[in-house]
Amino acid sequence: MLYYLFDYLEKEFSLMGAGVFQFISFRAGMSALLSLIITITFGKYIIRALQINQLGESVRDLGLQGQLEKKGTPTMGGIMIILAIVVPCLLFCKLDNIYIILMLLTTLWLGLIGFLDDYLKIKKKNKDGLSGKFKIVGQVVLGLIVGIVLVFNEGVVVREFMEPVTTENIANGISYQDHKALVTTIPFVKNNEFQYDWLLPQILDPYSWVLFVLIVIFIITSVSNGANLTDGLDGLAAGTSAIVGLTLAIFAYLSGNMIFSEYLNIMYIPNSGELVIFCTAFVGACIGFLWYNSYPAQVFMGDTGSLSLGGIIAVLAFAIRKELLIPIFCGIFLVENLSVVLQVTYFKYTKKKYGEGKRIFLMSPLHHHYQKKGLHETKIVTRFWTIGILLAIISLATLKLR
Repeated sequence: MLYYLFDYLEKEFSLMGAGVFQFISFRAGMSALLSLIITITFGKYIIRALQINQLGESVRDLGLQGQLEKKGTPTMGGIMIILAIVVPCLLFCKLDNIYIILMLLTTLWLGLIGFLDDYLKIKKKNKDGLSGKFKIVGQVVLGLIVGIVLVFNEGVVVREFMEPVTTENIANGISYQDHKALVTTIPFVKNNEFQYDWLLPQILDPYSWVLFVLIVIFIITSVSNGANLTDGLDGLAAGTSAIVGLTLAIFAYLSGNMIFSEYLNIMYIPNSGELVIFCTAFVGACIGFLWYNSYPAQVFMGDTGSLSLGGIIAVLAFAIRKELLIPIFCGIFLVENLSVVLQVTYFKYTKKKYGEGKRIFLMSPLHHHYQKKGLHETKIVTRFWTIGILLAIISLATLKLR
């Protein structure tokens, strides 16, 4: 909203300094700053409200070090993350941008699903919370909406320039052609564009969008649940998400800038630069949340936060055509997810074959395996963050390593 206000003031009254709101870098910085201020300043009031309403964590004794000490810690702190994302975006983003609309929808949609799950678990004393089927249906519907918008909305295009991208050509009006193709980026490949219709026989090319939408649904559901599983130690999910969010902010800035995209030979995606403002709000919210969530945690994000974080990351990746990089920059989420799948599958297989279930890990998700081995949770979290930074660097290296 402030973008439109200062744009009006500059055009109508030539207000000095109002033009600074035209710069993505300025609005992104302000978005991150406001996001931090919201989480750190208002976080203590949100925590107090959760305590007053007795919205504390219930803990089962699984024999993990320091686990029972967490009993009663306020949960549903994801409310402050969502607030710290939505408010800066409403103030500093162009609200008619289709990518921003999608991101706000994703944040609020998954936040609501997670909130209902947490509320039923804690306030209504329903240990199962929201039905697993209902959560999956909610994620699938969101994936369906996101996929269809990315396929059919006229504002979602990839731009090809007909002449070299130089400052002079841009000033004179550079000629270009927009494409609606379902195309993405393959990492570490020289000619790195991949068309989704290549996955189908030529006769089925007109229906390649159906395959794309199904892939969107699968990845949103998987990454969202992966972030949910990762949220098991103080600061783990928030810190990991902040690293991923910063990586996606860099990708969004480069993909939305004509000169940088030309120099790096990557797809130029018109209007995607606005996502940088969303990403910085996202990173600011995660870092600000760590103020209260780092060990020993004063608040947990609950499903309200964790489901939203994963879904946001997945939709961001699709918006900037980097979904094939998800296994790399979301490697922590992937491994946590796989550890649960492998543990359950192997246990059922051995129980059916030998009459007694066996385990691959001491406990899943993976971070609990290391807890069982005697590592303190701060050491586990720090090491996971370190791996997350390494994976982010590898992801960014794909811009030049082909």
